[in-house]
Amino acid sequence: MTLDAVGGVWRYTMDLAAGFRCQGMEIVFAGLGPAPSATQTAEAKALGQLVWLDAPLDWMAASSAEISAAPAEISRIARDYRVDLLHLNLPSQAAGIDTPLPVVAVSHSCVVTWFAAVRGTPVPPDWVWQREANREGFDRADAVLSPSMSHANALQAVYGPVSRLKVVHNASRVGSNQRPKKIFVFAAGRWWDEGKNGAVLDRAAAVMPLPVVMAGSCSGPNGQRLQLNDADDRGPLSYPKTIALMQRAQIVVSPSVYEPFGLTALEAARCGAALVLSDIPTYRELWHGCALFFDPNDPRSLAAVCMRLSEDEQLRGELVVRSLERSRAFSLERQAAAVLETYAQLLNDKFTPVAAEQS
Repeated sequence: MTLDAVGGVWRYTMDLAAGFRCQGMEIVFAGLGPAPSATQTAEAKALGQLVWLDAPLDWMAASSAEISAAPAEISRIARDYRVDLLHLNLPSQAAGIDTPLPVVAVSHSCVVTWFAAVRGTPVPPDWVWQREANREGFDRADAVLSPSMSHANALQAVYGPVSRLKVVHNASRVGSNQRPKKIFVFAAGRWWDEGKNGAVLDRAAAVMPLPVVMAGSCSGPNGQRLQLNDADDRGPLSYPKTIALMQRAQIVVSPSVYEPFGLTALEAARCGAALVLSDIPTYRELWHGCALFFDPNDPRSLAAVCMRLSEDEQLRGELVVRSLERSRAFSLERQAAAVLETYAQLLNDKFTPVAAEQS
């Protein structure tokens, strides 16, 4: 299973691996991109074996040549560890891969759908190669997974039809332990990413009396940066510290304009916070009736929704109950079962022709 230490793929991989371990599976993690922290390394090694490749992630590469060696390296690791199946968390990693093993590619996000959602444009000419690499990966994979129907639709809007495409919702290991709440608004994300739309929350903080706490890095790996002026900027925090803050917040906001799934919303629901979400297709699909929505381009709309929730205890309580109930649909058990069903089908397809010939 490939992974990276930069974004949400790490949490997805660890949570899914935890579900797999309960099923007796053995996992080899193949990491790409910037090296993991000591804490991340320990977490991965507690769930499986970890190998780190000297290869960039596609969205951090300048050309297709920089990622061209990754499929062969992944295939080599598969041979060395005698694995039965490849689970690739970047579709471009499947492009041209030479392996007899079944290949599952998961699209967690990509620059092509990012540009469509955030900028409303195709990818720039210098990045067209990423579209081509992903398209080749989709065609090479034996199964393609998307974390939401909204993202599956977005993929096919920019790449054209993707065969063998299946929606498997993400999950979270965050428990539903309730803690006493404090009056503040909380948000977590990699704020250097324009798609996370942290600037609108910072501007909303300037026009509402509620304290706004933002956790996450404001400096990106390629020089991206967001300056926060009015929110309480806690910077990058460990995952346990982030969840601890989330558990104490009355309201958790996700202002994103691009979210293929949006793990923060699920974690916040489990933490007993009232959800305030940007009005985008993914959040409508997953959290309609369980959250309040706002125009992600309007900081005053965001501020007004937060103030309404802060002042209406009954509404806040109703939304907490509904979102917690909805969150149970996104369980590790369901996610693992759905992915394992895909694995089983591919492995069955692989061996069925042999059995048929023998019979």
